Amino acid sequence: MLRLLLLQLFITVFAHAMDRPNAILFIADDVSWNDLGCYGNPEARTPNIDRLAAKGRRFDEAILVASSCSPSRSSIITGRYPHNNGRASELHQPIAANLPWFPRLLRESGYYTALVGKHHMTSDKPAAGEQPQPEPFDLVDKGNGPGNSGGHATWVKTVQERPKDQPFFFWFASYDAHRAWDGDKQWDEKQYGPKHDPAKVVVPPYLNDDAATRDDLASYYNEITRFDHFIGRVVAELEKEGVLDNTLILVMADNGRPFPRAKTRLQDSGMKTPFVAHWPKGITKPGTATQSLISSIDIAPTILSLANVTVPPTMQGVSFAPILENPEATPRKHAFSEHNWHDYEAHGRSVRSEGFLYIVNARPQLAWQGPADSVHSPSFQSLRAVRDAGKLTPAQADVFLAPRPTVELYRTDADALQLNNLADDPNYASVKQRLAKLMSEWTDATGDSVPAEISKDYFDRETGERLKIKEQDYRRTPPGWDRDAIHVNAPGPR
Repeated sequence: MLRLLLLQLFITVFAHAMDRPNAILFIADDVSWNDLGCYGNPEARTPNIDRLAAKGRRFDEAILVASSCSPSRSSIITGRYPHNNGRASELHQPIAANLPWFPRLLRESGYYTALVGKHHMTSDKPAAGEQPQPEPFDLVDKGNGPGNSGGHATWVKTVQERPKDQPFFFWFASYDAHRAWDGDKQWDEKQYGPKHDPAKVVVPPYLNDDAATRDDLASYYNEITRFDHFIGRVVAELEKEGVLDNTLILVMADNGRPFPRAKTRLQDSGMKTPFVAHWPKGITKPGTATQSLISSIDIAPTILSLANVTVPPTMQGVSFAPILENPEATPRKHAFSEHNWHDYEAHGRSVRSEGFLYIVNARPQLAWQGPADSVHSPSFQSLRAVRDAGKLTPAQADVFLAPRPTVELYRTDADALQLNNLADDPNYASVKQRLAKLMSEWTDATGDSVPAEISKDYFDRETGERLKIKEQDYRRTPPGWDRDAIHVNAPGPR
């Protein structure tokens, strides 16, 4: 009798494990939401991602909590806002040691987990009395950096060599499309097709439409196509092995394109990410896009809940699994984002709600020209020449604007570029008041703050060249540090 009960228990546990979906998170590096074909870009070649969207779910309102590399990734993996992750709210800084990473919870529940490609996340030293976090991944393969030999080159190998008796989670992070461009030097036309024609790329209105900018954008498009190619290879392998139907595939980016008025900015060009979900076994009405709002901190609780793993109280996000079943489901009404130190002194906050974007800037005296890699780019140098000639358009002038407004309010449905600031328009006074209240509630609930001293510039704002200073000369108090935000789990309004 006991043997029979044990056998039945084994069968139940085994069936449970087999029913749990596999999951793969593909993360592009520095790609804006509208630079994929499935989002309407007529020149970007992303056929593999486009097919996933056509047979899955395209999210049109997926919002990052930070448009900055490591802070964005750190928030994805912890399900927490940047200022609640400790020093990780700033570029290249570690995540507070007391916080669990969701791949570790998957691993402890029986998943095989791997990170292949760009990592860019570390755990801080434990405080007195705290234990270090257990290793979240069975396999970590950072590849050989950007280029054809980057981590994406071994994505298929990782799929093939995984244990076949476990569900799996893979964090597949490409170095594409981060500057400096290497795709031009290592372009394999047999694999990726012809390079993009600079004459045909889409030049955003806030950039200068000249040969240098077009060449810059074409190189960027090339790297997006390479990212797409390796996704296609993984999907083909999953299909070959017969596991595609029960594999949740998510495709996204960590932040906006590495150009002026995109990466690090709180507007759509910086904070809105492409986001495609594909899961034949779990998505109803495939091919239907959703306008429902989601935040990047929702990814961790979503994957955990689908894997039947308890979501820890540290996670501030909410599962968007209902949207996979019903594209009109609305698990979240508001999405908050942060702009903290990324090369330059900055402190900005935003909330999106019901078609509006509300921004508060604690450093209005400083321009939001973009991170150092953007400032150092041909596109920025071209803009600077136009500025010096006194010929900037209003959209281009916003790159250099200082002082900036302390408060900005935009209708995202009617103002795609967020250039028409409605903060002082009496017709929108009630909207401004409502969003200001939401922002205040979120700030108080999550322990956010503007410390007396925040980190200073590390690069020259005009040239993008690194200043000859040491870390102790520019590094100051991270937001939320003075309010012990690393121990605050409240999510605030959602």
